[in-house]
Order: sequence, then C-alpha cells, then structure tokens
Amino acid sequence: MRRFTRTLITAAVVTGVIAGTAGWASGNSQEAVTGAPAGTGAWRAAGLPDPERMGPAEVARFFAGLGPVRRRELARTHPTVVGNLDGAPLELRYEANALSTRGEFGGARVLAHDPRGRGQVVLVYGDPARAEHVAVIVPGSDVDAGHVRPLADMAASLRRATGGRTAVVAWAGYTTPVGVGLDAATGRLAEAGAGRLARFTDGLAAVRPVGAAEPSVFCHSYGSVVCGLAAHELKAKDLVVFGSPGMRAENVSGLGTSARVWAAKDPTDWIDRVPNVEFAGLGHGADPTDPSFGARPIPAGDAAGHGGYFAPGTASLRAFAAIAEGDVR
Repeated sequence: MRRFTRTLITAAVVTGVIAGTAGWASGNSQEAVTGAPAGTGAWRAAGLPDPERMGPAEVARFFAGLGPVRRRELARTHPTVVGNLDGAPLELRYEANALSTRGEFGGARVLAHDPRGRGQVVLVYGDPARAEHVAVIVPGSDVDAGHVRPLADMAASLRRATGGRTAVVAWAGYTTPVGVGLDAATGRLAEAGAGRLARFTDGLAAVRPVGAAEPSVFCHSYGSVVCGLAAHELKAKDLVVFGSPGMRAENVSGLGTSARVWAAKDPTDWIDRVPNVEFAGLGHGADPTDPSFGARPIPAGDAAGHGGYFAPGTASLRAFAAIAEGDVR
C-alpha cells in the first residue's frame, strides 16, 4: 500500500509540473532526424558504399584506400554525405561542409551539417585530430543550426579557459526539444540523439592517433539525458553534466560507463525546481548532483542561472578546463 501511495504521489507531481508550469506548455513536439545523411540516394546511385552499413572505422578504411584526388572529388560531388560521415578525414569534412554551408557559420570550422528539420550542426574550435585533449559539448533544448550561438559561446569560453590547448567541439548533432514541453520531459529525442553521439565519438577515435586520450564530454540540461543514455557505449574519459534534469539512471553504476562522471548545479538554476522522478516515461530520474548518485562534485556556487556555467571567472569554468586538460585525478 505504501509503495502504491508513493507511485500516486510521483504521478501527481509529474502531472502537476507538466500541466501547471507555463514553461512546460511552451514546447512543440519535434520529429527526430536520424539515419543516413542527406544526399545518400545519389551517393548510393554512384555505386559508393552505403553509409548505413558502415561504422566509423569502416568509413575511415574506405577513405584511407582512396587517393587525395578521388577524396576531394567525392567531397565536391557529394558534400552533404562526406561532410557528415563520422570516420572520414576531418579536413575533408571541413572542405565538404564549407561547400554546403557557404560560410554560414563563421568563426569555426563545420564538422557536420544536416539541413533537414530545424538543422543540426557540429562546430570545431582547434584541431581534434592532433590536439592532446578534446572536449565535446552537448547542448539541451532550443539549440539547432539556426540557434547555435549559446552553444558556440560555451565552446569558445572553454577553449579560452584551456589557453587554446584543448580542441573543443560544439556538438548540436541531434534534434533538441523546443522549449520545455513534453519532448523535454521524455527520453524520446534523447534516445535518438544518444546513438548519434556515440557514433560521433567513435568517429573521433577513428581519426585520432592510436592511444590518444578519449574526449571529455560536457552535457548541459537535456543534453545530460542524451549523455546518460549514450554512456554505456560512449568513448569518453570524462562525462560532465551540469544543469541536469537527470540521466535516466539511478546512480553512476547504472550508466554502465568507465568514464569519470562529474556533476554541477548552481544554486540559482531553475532546473532545481524540476522533480527528479521518472514515471510512465515522464521525468529523467535521480539528480546527478545528489551525493547518493555517486558523481564527483564540481563547484558552481558563483555561476548564475541555467546557462551560466561557462561564464569567465567562475569556479565551474575553471573546473571544466582542468577536467578537459586532464589536470584532475
């Protein structure tokens, strides 16, 4: 009877948050963009290997078997495919995406760009193929190819904080929720994004030197749900979540990862008002900053609001930079 009562209370809390909070009502349902890159039909028609049948390691081997002239020819004739193939040489992807985006994203190199839906984009600051350390930032709601500035600012701030030594990737490579409606309350979009994120880190491993350090992955807000669902297959040395509504796991062990898991939440972050429950597919479970979750704590007392964790001079940014550079044990 007691367990049944707790379940009813949980259901009431979740329903109340969704029905009674203005923010939840502001979201619009999104259709996740997944599958092979745009332009794959023409690529297949040219007798080229099916992208959906190749993992990143196979993609890397395919391009390794081509001469430089043939590679560049493929980038020119099939830019939307080459530019989005995890495992393809990074310089070739930059070249292909420069053609398809026509300089739309100034200030960074474009590692991926999918124009379908609201658009997905992956921006690069530094050289992930050669840098000793790489950081990947996964955003939460409302980030897409047309609204990437907050994510790009996070990436630029982290790169500055590491003195330019760490290559930073702003990974808006999945369909994010719009607002904080039902999409943000469920794991549907996160599940689709988790597979794309895992494939992306596989692609980084395929183009970096053997034995190179795996990336540190920083996951903001709903992005931490993506990272939680991807954790068991994510190639990462650190998994850092901040402003998280939950990771769809009860504790670090439930993530199934060998990465070090870190968590931060500042005292003024509105995410703290979202109940850490999961019921009937709604909610994302335990608070990663709760000591019982088992994540390593990150100081964030001087950060402000839900998006202030990368603000210059904050303890959270200093900690993020140290983690990215491997300066903490």
